[in-house]
Amino acid sequence: MYSVCVFCGTGAGNDPRYAEATRGMAKLLVDNDCRVVYGGGRLGLMGIMAQAVLAEGGHVTGVVPERLIESEVMHRGLSELHVVSSMHERKKLMTKLSDAFIVLPGGYGTLDEMFEVLTLRQLKLHLKPCGLLNVDGFFDGLVAFLDHATASGFLQPVNRDMLAVDTDPLRLLGKVGVPRVSSRP
Repeated sequence: MYSVCVFCGTGAGNDPRYAEATRGMAKLLVDNDCRVVYGGGRLGLMGIMAQAVLAEGGHVTGVVPERLIESEVMHRGLSELHVVSSMHERKKLMTKLSDAFIVLPGGYGTLDEMFEVLTLRQLKLHLKPCGLLNVDGFFDGLVAFLDHATASGFLQPVNRDMLAVDTDPLRLLGKVGVPRVSSRP
């Protein structure tokens, strides 16, 4: 089974389209026989992702550091839950358990996870694809910055291309190598 790690916010954001896109991505992941790996929380988009995957009959693996068990209000109904000692161990295990990464709207933690995965790939410490779902233009500024960093010579084009960006979740799954990309009839 293909495992996709989803990085997303512990908040739901101010626009209901973020939650809607998260539920849609969850359904597509289950429809395409993907196991979901995520940060283990039950709040915000993280919780929406986990609940939606479980409601569709999918498999969800959470990875939560001991220190955040209470503050993130750990999800206790997951298929699997790993409790680790630190944020570093969390990211390391999520990377190990995953074949690809999808980024949904979020804040510092979401971006930290995404950039660490991209940095490790740039250093050739893994070759796993990473995709960013640009929900309603949420990541437009970030994409523009990455393009600016590339044009300014700080990010090589081959490394910029490591991050697939799309507004369509089905196309994005294809870009990150999900073996069977289709929607349920």
